[in-house]
Amino acid sequence: MAAAKFLSLACIRPNESGNLSPRPHYPSMPKYPKGVAVSSDEEKFMRGSESKAIFSVTGMTCSACAGSVEKAVKRLPGIKEAAVDVLNNRAQVMFYPAFVNEETIRETIEDVGFEATLIQEETSEKTSQVCRIRIKGMTCTSCSTTVESALQSLPGVQRAQVALATEEAEIRYDPNILSSIQILEAVEDSGFEATLISTSEEDRCKIHLQVDGVRTESSMRIIGDSLQALPGVQDMDFNLELNKVSLSYQPDLTGPRNFIEVIESTGSGRYKAKIFPEGTSRGSHRGEEIKKYYKSFLWSLVFTIPVFLLSMVFMYIPGIKHGLETKIVNMLNIGEVLRWILSTPVQFVIGRRFYVGAYKALRHGSANMDVLIALGTNAAYFYSVYSVLRAATSPNFESTDFFETSSMLISFILLGKYLEVLAKGKTSDAIEKLMDLAPETATLLTLDGEGNVLHEEEIDSRLIQKNDVMKIIPGAKLPCDGFVMWGQSHVNESMITGESRPVGKRKGDLVIGGTVNTNGVLHIKATKVGSESALAQIVRLVESAQMAKAPVQKLADRISKFFVPLVIFLSFSTWLAWFLAGKLNRYPTSWIPSSMDSFQLALQFGISVMVIACPCALGLATPTAVMVGTGVGASQGVLIKGGHALESAHKVNCIVFDKTGTLTVGKPVVVNTRLLKNMVLTDFFELVAAAEVNSEHPLAKAVVEHAKKFRQDEENPVWPEAKEFESITGHGVKALVRNREVLVGNKSLMVDRDINISLDAEEILAETEGLAQTGILVSIDKELVGILAISDPLKPGAKEVISFLKTMKIRSIVVTGDNWGTANSIAKEVGIDTVIAEAKPEHKAEKVKELQAAGNIVAMVGDGINDSPALVAADVGMAIGAGTDIAVEAADIVLMKSNLEDVITAIDLSRKTFFRIRLNYIWALGYNIMGIPIAAGVLFPGTRFRLPPWIAGAAMAASSVSVVCSSLLLKNYKRPKQMDTLAIRGITVE
Repeated sequence: MAAAKFLSLACIRPNESGNLSPRPHYPSMPKYPKGVAVSSDEEKFMRGSESKAIFSVTGMTCSACAGSVEKAVKRLPGIKEAAVDVLNNRAQVMFYPAFVNEETIRETIEDVGFEATLIQEETSEKTSQVCRIRIKGMTCTSCSTTVESALQSLPGVQRAQVALATEEAEIRYDPNILSSIQILEAVEDSGFEATLISTSEEDRCKIHLQVDGVRTESSMRIIGDSLQALPGVQDMDFNLELNKVSLSYQPDLTGPRNFIEVIESTGSGRYKAKIFPEGTSRGSHRGEEIKKYYKSFLWSLVFTIPVFLLSMVFMYIPGIKHGLETKIVNMLNIGEVLRWILSTPVQFVIGRRFYVGAYKALRHGSANMDVLIALGTNAAYFYSVYSVLRAATSPNFESTDFFETSSMLISFILLGKYLEVLAKGKTSDAIEKLMDLAPETATLLTLDGEGNVLHEEEIDSRLIQKNDVMKIIPGAKLPCDGFVMWGQSHVNESMITGESRPVGKRKGDLVIGGTVNTNGVLHIKATKVGSESALAQIVRLVESAQMAKAPVQKLADRISKFFVPLVIFLSFSTWLAWFLAGKLNRYPTSWIPSSMDSFQLALQFGISVMVIACPCALGLATPTAVMVGTGVGASQGVLIKGGHALESAHKVNCIVFDKTGTLTVGKPVVVNTRLLKNMVLTDFFELVAAAEVNSEHPLAKAVVEHAKKFRQDEENPVWPEAKEFESITGHGVKALVRNREVLVGNKSLMVDRDINISLDAEEILAETEGLAQTGILVSIDKELVGILAISDPLKPGAKEVISFLKTMKIRSIVVTGDNWGTANSIAKEVGIDTVIAEAKPEHKAEKVKELQAAGNIVAMVGDGINDSPALVAADVGMAIGAGTDIAVEAADIVLMKSNLEDVITAIDLSRKTFFRIRLNYIWALGYNIMGIPIAAGVLFPGTRFRLPPWIAGAAMAASSVSVVCSSLLLKNYKRPKQMDTLAIRGITVE
C-alpha cells in the first residue's frame, strides 16, 4: 500500500506548492521565517489566529503588475495566501499576525512601485452594481477601445467590458459614486449612442407596467400610493408620457398580478394595466440595424447605378456618348454634371454616417474605419469637383473625374456592412433560441384548502408569481421552474440540458422552465419565475460569456491603436511615391491609362490603399468565434463562461477529477452495517442519523436515508436533537445526542480524537475498501461501535471517457477526500494511474497548484462545495451540472448534464473554437498584409494590374463578412465521431 501511495504521488512535486490565487502562479514562500522552530501546538494556535487584509493598490495596468505585487508579498514570512485583482485594483492577503502585520505588507507593495491603502473589512452591504448598455455606432476595435477607455476613466467604475460583436457594454460600478445616467452620458460624450438595457440584480425583481386611462399626474400619484401600500414593493418610477410604471419588488411577498389588481381597483375600473410591451431586445435592435443598412444600400444603388452606367457603359455607345460629351461651359460637358449631381447625395446624405463616425473618433483622439472611408471617398469626390470646376473655367483643360469611385465605394461598403450585420445577427442565434423557449401563456389553477381545483385561467406567463400552481398539458412548455405537485409524465429537457431522452417526472420532482411536457398532465408549483428561472440564468450566463474578452483579443486591441494612422501614412506615401515617380519620369508614360495623367494614377493608388485596409476584420476575429462557440456549447448543455475559459480549456493537458458525484453517480447507498459492540440496530441508527441529518455531505444523506428504513411507520421521521453539532470538513461530524458523544466519520477522525481502532475493525475497513466501498466509522462515548460500508457506483462510460482523454494527450488524476483503498479501487476501475486520497478541500486546491507549478495547464472537474477552492484554483474549473450553486459560481465551465462525456465536448469545442479564432486572425492579418501592397501597385510594373478604389472597397467589405462567416461555420460543430462508439449512457437514479 505504501508503495502504491508513493507511485501515485510521483508526478507531483511537493516542493513546488503553488499559491491560491487564480493566475499567475508562483511557488509559495515559507510560512514561517527561517530558523524559527514551530511546534505543532503553536502552529495550530497560529493557524487559528490568521488574519485577512484587503488593500487598494493603484497604478497596476496589467497582469505583470499584479504578478510582481503578488510575488513580493509572498516573499514575506507568515504569508498564507495572497491574491491580486488587477481589474478592481485590490490585493487580498491571508497572514499570521505573529510574524507580519498590515503595515509591513503595505510598505512591501509600495516598495514594488505601487500605492497601497488598507481597506477596512468590507460590510455585507452591496457596494457595486452592474449595468448593461447597448451602444450604437461602433464599427471596429478602435471604437470599442475608445468607449472602454472612457468608461474605465470614470470615478467609481470597477470594471468595464465593451463587446464589438454584440454592440453592448457591461459595467460594474459603485452606485454611491456613480449613476447609470452618468455612464450613458460618458458613452455619448465619446461619440456613440447609448441605451440602458438593465441595471444590476434589481432587474431580477423588476417589472414594467403600462397603465391606460391615466391623464394627470395626480392620478398617477394615487396609483403610486396604492401600490406603495403593498408589502414587498421597494421602489417605483413613473413615466407619464408613456403611461409606464416601473416597480422593484420582493418576489416572495408580492408579484405583478397583485399590482394589476390594485391598479384596476383604484380608479373604479377606469384604469387598465398590462405588461409594458418591450421592443428593445437584442433581436429587435439587430433587426432595426439590418433594415437601416439595407435601406441605405438600396438608396445608394438608386444613384450609384446611373453613375456607373454614365462612366463605364454609356461612354462606349456612340449615340449616347455624343450626347454626354456635349459641352455646356468651356470644357465642362453634360456627363460630368450628371455624375456630379448623382454622386453628391451618395457622398453627403447616404454617406453621412461615415463623416459623423470619423468626426466623433477624431474628436476623442482616435481613428477608426470611418476615418479611412471618409478620407478615401473625399479624396476621390473633391478631386473630381476640382476637375469639373477647372473644366468649366478653362477652354482647353480636359477633365477626368472619379465620381463613380466615391459613390461605388460607399455603395459597396454599405453592402458589406449590411451583410456583416446580417451575419453577426446569426452569431447570437443561440441566445435568441433560448429566449424563445419560454411560452407566452400559462394555465393558472386556483385550489381549495384540500388541493381540489376550483378554477382554471389562462394568463400571460410573465404574470406568474411564486407559489402559483400551474397546469401543464401534454405538448405544452413549462412556464417556470418548480416542482411537481400532482401527476406524472416525461419531460423533454434537451433544449436546456442537452439531454436527448425525456426525463421521467412524478410528485416532488423538480422541473425546469422552457422544457416540454411530452405525455401526462402535470400540476407544478412555481418556485422560480421570470429572471430568477434557470432559463433566464443560462441566458444571462451566455450573454456575460459573449461579453468577456478572450486574452487573445489583446492582439487585435494592440494593432488597432496604430492601424489606422499607419494606413493613412502608407496611403499618403503611396500617392507621393507614384506622383514623384511620374513627375521625374521614373516609369514609361505607356503605363498611364489613356484617360488619366500621372497625378490621377497616383491618386487612385493612394485611395485604394486607404480603403482596402480593414481594421474591422481583426476586431471581429475573436468575439464572433467566442459568441458562436459559447452558443453552440449552451445548446449542448455545456455553459462556457467567456473567452478566457475557452482559451484556457484548449490548452488543458491535465484533468483532476473529484470522485464522489463526478466519477461516481453521486447517490451513495449503505450496503453493509457491521456492529462491533452489542447494541440494538434501531438505537444505533437513531444516534447516527441524529448526528448526520445536519450535514450536507452525500455520504451523510445516504446514512440518513438508510436509517429511515428502520422507522417505516413514519414518512419523515423526527430524529433526536443533536447538541453541540460540529462538521469537521473532510473528516466527518461530531454531536451530543441524548447526552452521548457521537462521532461519525473516516479513520483519520477517529485517530485525531484518540479513538482506539481494533484489529477486527482494521480488517473490516480493508475488506470494504478492497470492494471500492467507503468505510464510515461510528464512535459513541469514545468507543468504536460500528462500521458502515457505503457504495457509490461508477457513472456509465467513466472508463471510456478517461481512455478517450488519453488519446487527446490529456492526463487524468483523482483527488478525493475518501480513503486510499476506495480511491485506488475506483481509479483502477476507470484506468487512472495517479490518485490523491484523504484530501481536505484546501488540500485539493494545493494539489492543483502543485500540478500547475510543474508546468501543467490544469482543469478541475467537481460537483460539490468541497470542490469550490480547487475549481477556483484550477486554470479551468468544470462543475458537473448536478452540483451545488457554489460549485457552479466557482466554475469556468458548467456541464449541465451529469455525463462525463461533456468534459470531452467542452475541451474539443474549445479547441475547435480557438482553431477558428486563429484562422480568422490569419485571414484578417493576411488580407491586410497582401491587400495593401497590391492596392499600392506592387504588381503594376510587371503585370499592369491595379485595383480600382471601388474594387478595393468591395474587398475590404468582403473581408469583414468572410471573418464572420468563418466564425458561423462553428454552428456546424459536431462532437468527435469516436465518442459515438463509446456507448455512453445517461444517468437516471431512482
